[in-house]
Amino acid sequence: MSFFGELYVRSTLPFLSAEITAREVAYLERCFTDLALAGPVVDLGCGHGRHAAPLNTSGVLAGRVVGLELDAYSLAHRLPGFPVVEGDLRALPFPSASWAGAYAWYSTLFAFSDAEHRVILREVARCLQPGAVLVFQTVPYERLLEQPSASFQRVLPDGSRLEEESHFEPATGRDHGRRRLITPEGRVLSGEYAIRYHPLPELVQRMEEAGLRVKWVHGGLEGEPLTSASTDLIMGAELRHG
Repeated sequence: MSFFGELYVRSTLPFLSAEITAREVAYLERCFTDLALAGPVVDLGCGHGRHAAPLNTSGVLAGRVVGLELDAYSLAHRLPGFPVVEGDLRALPFPSASWAGAYAWYSTLFAFSDAEHRVILREVARCLQPGAVLVFQTVPYERLLEQPSASFQRVLPDGSRLEEESHFEPATGRDHGRRRLITPEGRVLSGEYAIRYHPLPELVQRMEEAGLRVKWVHGGLEGEPLTSASTDLIMGAELRHG
């Protein structure tokens, strides 16, 4: 079974409270407050629309957010209130220079091989208009170095039992994990993942190779600087000029 789909949705949503979502939505609204370009702001890998639905319903991005998602389960269970395009990050189904902005959360852009990641960034750059902003969130590389192995077991609110273990390989920059969910009916959903994490200079270089320029790096949702103690790495980028 694929890691994404029902396994990911059912095992992740219990940990994403309404408060967390509201704070992340507020951060994204601040990122796009001064947006003067025409065109959509695309939620890359929107899942069931936890960010896209509230952003498109009210506030500075009302009526402008379009979700992009490949997973059929997420599409079938998405929240109302925003349009969605079924498509692959590696071959974006949008015209060149058509986006006013884009964002991706929870390391969505990094669950691919290095070669695929380069393709994705070039595709995103192709779709951005000059002056458009890309915002994405991931976890700092140093945080994985501090705790390279992790495992836990938990009973979720619906009675499902969640088991997960992961191990980070500094040499490859990949966090490899296995997740298993046993539903109250006895169904077993399991899958593996490998997420790529970069030291900041390497990540900046990856952006530049794709034709992007880093505008800011934050270590949290209040716009605080990135430090060794940060739990988030949030980057804003735009097309590089010249």
